[in-house]
Amino acid sequence: MPEGKQAAAQGQSTGTPKKVDHAASYYHYSLAHMYEEMVNMYGRSEYVNKAIEEYHLAIENDPSSEFLNAGLAELYARTGRIRDAVTEAQDIIKRDPNNLEARQLLGRIYLRSLGDTQAGSQSQEVLKLAIDQYEAIVKIEPGNADNHLLLGRLYSLSKEFLKAETEFKTAVKMEPNSEDAISSLAVLYNEEGDNQKAIATLNAVPEAARTAKLYFVLGNTYDQQKDYKNAIAAYREAVKLDHENLDAMRSLAQDLINDNQIDAALNQYLAVEEADPQDAQTALKISQLYRRNGKLEPALEQLKKAEAVVPDSLEIAYDEATILDQQGKYDEAVDALQKTLTRTAKADNSYNAGDRANRATFLEKLGSIYYEQNKVQQALEAYRKIVALGGDEEPRGYQMLIETYRDQKQWAEASRVGQEAATKFPQDKGLKLTMANHLIDQNQGEKAIAAARSVLKGNADDRDTYLALFQMYSRLKRWSEAEDALTQASKLMSRPEEKLEVQFLLGSMYEKEKKYDQAEETFRQVLQQDPAHGRTLNYLGYMLADHNSHLEEALEMIKKALALEPQNAAYLDSLGWAYYKLGNLDLAEENLRKAADKTPNDATIQDHLGELYARTGRLKLAAAHWERAVAEWNKSMPGDFDQQDLARVQKKLESTKIKLAQQH
Repeated sequence: MPEGKQAAAQGQSTGTPKKVDHAASYYHYSLAHMYEEMVNMYGRSEYVNKAIEEYHLAIENDPSSEFLNAGLAELYARTGRIRDAVTEAQDIIKRDPNNLEARQLLGRIYLRSLGDTQAGSQSQEVLKLAIDQYEAIVKIEPGNADNHLLLGRLYSLSKEFLKAETEFKTAVKMEPNSEDAISSLAVLYNEEGDNQKAIATLNAVPEAARTAKLYFVLGNTYDQQKDYKNAIAAYREAVKLDHENLDAMRSLAQDLINDNQIDAALNQYLAVEEADPQDAQTALKISQLYRRNGKLEPALEQLKKAEAVVPDSLEIAYDEATILDQQGKYDEAVDALQKTLTRTAKADNSYNAGDRANRATFLEKLGSIYYEQNKVQQALEAYRKIVALGGDEEPRGYQMLIETYRDQKQWAEASRVGQEAATKFPQDKGLKLTMANHLIDQNQGEKAIAAARSVLKGNADDRDTYLALFQMYSRLKRWSEAEDALTQASKLMSRPEEKLEVQFLLGSMYEKEKKYDQAEETFRQVLQQDPAHGRTLNYLGYMLADHNSHLEEALEMIKKALALEPQNAAYLDSLGWAYYKLGNLDLAEENLRKAADKTPNDATIQDHLGELYARTGRLKLAAAHWERAVAEWNKSMPGDFDQQDLARVQKKLESTKIKLAQQH
């Protein structure tokens, strides 16, 4: 017990209460106040002790003064003696339950404690204590909107949403233009999942009275509905009203990406970077947007900026390897991935779930780069390491192995690994879909479809299943069922880029059906929405070139696609084929050879090289490449290529062999 309090207690125990001396009390309070000022100026602990001592002497001369007791409690709180502050305030409330200052002090202490405590029972106890104080404060001072607002927030924390709504509505009624009250009510509705009510609350405020904060909350609300256009409009208003609101600028940039306005998003992120050069996440976003536009060097520069701020970021390391891969710097990409894997390795394999997921992502990328280099065994080894990680990543590793064996047309190995995986993970959805595709490899189409349909659950997770079914039906050339699966998948999509993916797949299906006009129309619709959609640029460019239509336009489309992915073998083949159709045979050969070097097992590329060599009179080379094309098609499943292409090439191969025989 403090010395002053002990004296007071001793005086009370004798039954002779000390006479009130206001002059002495004021004198000691003045000294206490002076020492408080010195604490503020110099922060020295001896001044704290002197101030407390003088407060006790002041209270000793005027024990009933709640002003002095409240002042002492405040001093305790400000100087970190929280237990003494709480005790002092509670003593005041015992004597005077309606003492507003003491309850406000206790409320503030509990609020600060809430921020310091971790989630759990202790946090809930402190939250209850804070609520008790602010419920009392609201009763004492019912006309203060801030009290209702604070109590509403506390109710929200404790998930008492109806009580919170009542308090927020009361605050709004008292101060109809209060951005804090209106935004708190809207955030509450969002938390309850009632976005429409939140939007109505915010839109009820006249536009002239809306603040940057209200527009920001409105943008967040539209975000939750995936209504990106309205979210963008709201964030723009927030930024217009507050040019330094970086959160609004970042949210605006992200929604511009969501709405596929890539250039506008890039400009917005560049503005954020100018305002906050140390924002590594923004530098990373800018890098990703540059990479998306095929500007690989600026993308790499932005990664270096981000790396300087957060040198151990796994995301930065991964993106750096991705850019090096796109630049064709495979050895550097592999080296970057291996260094990160070594740096994060644990000898005893004691990875948590997050570590395993990150490691699997790096190993998957490593495997894909090896595969690009035709280093199939090294790719398989990387995928086996994913399996060895165990946990949720093990089925993922098996999927990579199965798909690699399938790509290599090693059907027996694909079956062997698939059976091993199915034994371990009989309920894994991804593995079931992978093996369903493999059943088509084995000419078991009906069984494959049944297996894929067995994992449909009637919820949003069915999107990927319907996309897999689309691919299966397409391989089986069951076009109406393929289109229906694509329609079902589309119903479960909301993001603009997902919708574009559906249109792209629809266009590719029309092309395979030889509905070329419909395919062209669909592809052009995609490009209207995203002029830099690489796969569409390539597919449409190739299709036009293959049919000797709009050849110059086709060439430009393919060049744009290749600028986005310079090492893409399919795009290189398309470029070579467009040059062939235009009669530029040197450039045709250069690009077709590059494509063949990257994917030597692609029958279409081998066919194109055969056409080129036949046209330039190199019949032996033409025959060799056509033989390779026929061999690759014969190893493929019937649904994976056009039988007419095989018949055409076989006919040309036979004719060429006859010509070669006649030359001898």
